[in-house]
Amino acid sequence: MIKKFIYLEWKSFSRSASFGVNVALKIVIAFLVAYFAVVFIALGVGVFYLLKDMNLDPLLSINKFLLYYFLFDLVIRLLMQAIPVLNIKPLLTLAIQKKTIVHFSVGKTALSFFNIIHAFFFIPFAIILLIEGYDIIGVIFWLSAIVSLIYINNFLNILLSNIDKLFVIFLGIIAVLGGLQYYNFFNITNYTVLFFNGLYNMKGLFLVPVLVLIGLYYVAFKYFKNNLYLDAGLSDKHDIAATENLTWLNQFGTLGTFLKNDIKLIKRNKRSKMTIIMSLFFLLYGLLFFSANTHQQPVMQILAGIFVSGGFLFTFGQFVPSWDSSYYQLMMTQNIPYKGYITSKWWLIVIATVVSTIIASFYLYFGWKVYLTIVVGAIYNIGVNSHLVLLGGAFTKTPIDLTSTSGAFGDKKAFNVNAMLLTLPKMLLPLGLYWIGIRLGNPNIGLALVALAGIIGFAFKDKVFLLIEKRYKIEKYSTISAYKQKN
Repeated sequence: MIKKFIYLEWKSFSRSASFGVNVALKIVIAFLVAYFAVVFIALGVGVFYLLKDMNLDPLLSINKFLLYYFLFDLVIRLLMQAIPVLNIKPLLTLAIQKKTIVHFSVGKTALSFFNIIHAFFFIPFAIILLIEGYDIIGVIFWLSAIVSLIYINNFLNILLSNIDKLFVIFLGIIAVLGGLQYYNFFNITNYTVLFFNGLYNMKGLFLVPVLVLIGLYYVAFKYFKNNLYLDAGLSDKHDIAATENLTWLNQFGTLGTFLKNDIKLIKRNKRSKMTIIMSLFFLLYGLLFFSANTHQQPVMQILAGIFVSGGFLFTFGQFVPSWDSSYYQLMMTQNIPYKGYITSKWWLIVIATVVSTIIASFYLYFGWKVYLTIVVGAIYNIGVNSHLVLLGGAFTKTPIDLTSTSGAFGDKKAFNVNAMLLTLPKMLLPLGLYWIGIRLGNPNIGLALVALAGIIGFAFKDKVFLLIEKRYKIEKYSTISAYKQKN
C-alpha cells in the first residue's frame, strides 16, 4: 500500500498543470542542495580545527550553542518547510486502514531536505571527533541523540503548523527566553550545555531524546488519525454569521466596497486574524535595536524602524491577491477595475502602518530620535514598500486557506524569484540611504534621504499604480489557473 501511495504521489506531481515549472524549480533546488551540502561538510570538518586553534574544546563549544542551533532550525522549518499533504478524501471510501494513510503522510517527512542537510555537518564532525581520539561509544550516543533532536524538530514543526495553541505557546516561550538572555537576566545555555555534554559523557542519557522522538511521532500520528473523518476533521466548520454593514464606508464608492470586504475578511478568518497578531510582534522588534544595552550597528536602526511600523505590510500585504483566492475567479468575471482593487489594499496597508506608528509611540522612552527613526520608516513603508508588496503580489500565485493559521509567517509554497527580487529594495535601499547619511557625518541626513524616498514614492503613486495594474492584467490568467490547483 505504501508503494501505491508513492505511485499516486508521482502521478499527482507529473500531471499537475505546473509540472514544467516544478521541474525547473526542483533543478534549481538540486543545485542549492548540492551547494549547501558542500558548505555543511566543510563546516563539519573545519569547525573542529578552528575551535582547537582558539584553545577551545570543540565538542564543549558546539554543545553550548546547540540550543540556538535547534531553535533556529525550528524557526526556519516553520517559515519554509512544506508540510506534505496527501489527498485523503478519496482514500477514506476505500478499504485502506486509516493508520496506513497517516503513517505514510507523517512518515514521508523523514526524507525532507530540512532533515537530511544536518547530516552533512554532524556526521563529518563526529568522524573528526573519532579521528582525534574521542570515545567511540560516547560519540555514537551523542550523534544518535542529535539525529533524534533533528527529527523532534521535524514533528514539532508538523504540530506547531497545525495546532494553533501550540504555535502561540512556542512563540511565547521563545520571546521570554530570548528576552531574558538578551538583557542578561538568565542564560539558559549554562544549563542546556550540561545536557548536551551528558549525551556524550553519560551513556544512557541519549535515550531521553530518542524516547521524546517516539512520543512526538505518536502524538502527531494520533492527532491526524483522530481528525481523519469526512464529517469531522475534514469538514468545513461554519460559524454563525454576524451582520456587519459598515455603511459609513459607502461614501467612498467602489473603494469603500473593497475596504468593507477586506475588513470582514480580517475579522472573520483565522489566517487573517493571525496576521494582526504577528503585526503586534513586529512592534517589539525595535527593542532589539533601540535599547541602551544594544551593540548593533547604527545603520541597522533604520531597518528596525521599517519593521516596527510595517508589520501588517509584511504579513498581510505580501499575499495580495492570495487573500481573495477562494473567489478570485468570480471576481475577475465582474466589471471590477483593477486600480480600485489595488487602491483599496494600499489604503488598508497605509491605515495599518499609521496605527502601528502611533502605537509605537512608547519608543519615545528611548528618546525622540528613536521614534523619529520609526516615523521615517513608516513614511518609507507608505511611499515605497507598499508599492513593492502590491507589485510582488502579482507574482505570488499560491491560494490561501483562510480557515487555517498554518504558515503565519508566509506561505511556504509561495517562493517566487520575481517576488524575492522585489524584497531587496524594501531593505537594501533604506539601509543604503541611511548609510550615506552616516558617512556624511550626520545620521539625520540619512533619515532625511529615507523619508525623501518615501515622499517621492507617494508623489508618483498614480503612475506606479498604472504599472502595477498593467502587471496584474498580464498575470491575470496565470493567477486564475494557479488558484484552481488544489494539490
